[in-house]
Amino acid sequence: MNDVNAMDFIPYEKGSYYVFDRAYNDFRRLSNIDKAECFFVVRAKSNILYEVVSARENLGQYILKDQQISLTGTKTKNANEKNLRLVEFYDSDNERIFTCLTNSNKISALRVAELYKNRWLVELFFKWLKQHLKIKHFGGTTENAVKIQIYTSIITNCLVAIVHHDLKLKRSLYEILQILGMSLTDKTPLCELLAVSKAEKLENEDEITLDLFDSLFLS
Repeated sequence: MNDVNAMDFIPYEKGSYYVFDRAYNDFRRLSNIDKAECFFVVRAKSNILYEVVSARENLGQYILKDQQISLTGTKTKNANEKNLRLVEFYDSDNERIFTCLTNSNKISALRVAELYKNRWLVELFFKWLKQHLKIKHFGGTTENAVKIQIYTSIITNCLVAIVHHDLKLKRSLYEILQILGMSLTDKTPLCELLAVSKAEKLENEDEITLDLFDSLFLS
């Protein structure tokens, strides 16, 4: 199923803001969000057709445009009954210009930009999950079981990061996880365990995988 179809199944909550990337430029579905008395911020496609109804002046730093627009495309002009707000801003972190559309006039243009940029924090979090948790097997397939396993994995990573910081260890987080994964039943004090030579604990590093969380749920 195409990702945009998932918009039909989101339980929209009145007064909430929903932030989308440009793959979700389906104005019929976006108008449904407006009808549900919710707000959306979506990155506009580069080929969007529109005419400017009005434009705001005295724009803040990094805000290039703040306009009320009317869609004029053959497929889009009838899909959304109301005018939309177009906000174009410069992202200094990535040195890029982004154009977003929203149905909200209650927030500043800068806040619109912040909402879209914050969406990337979610993307970065998913990327972190994939790179660091290394969950190869799930102990259960229900929503609750999967959540518990993921939460446990995240908590474990956070605890290891705290240990790494507080003990001022020179080992990487990867090495610490490797050692803990092979020492789940070892009663050696943590400081001593992590002080063991790298040669003893990581002799076959190329063949070792991050089994910590698999071991917890499959034992």
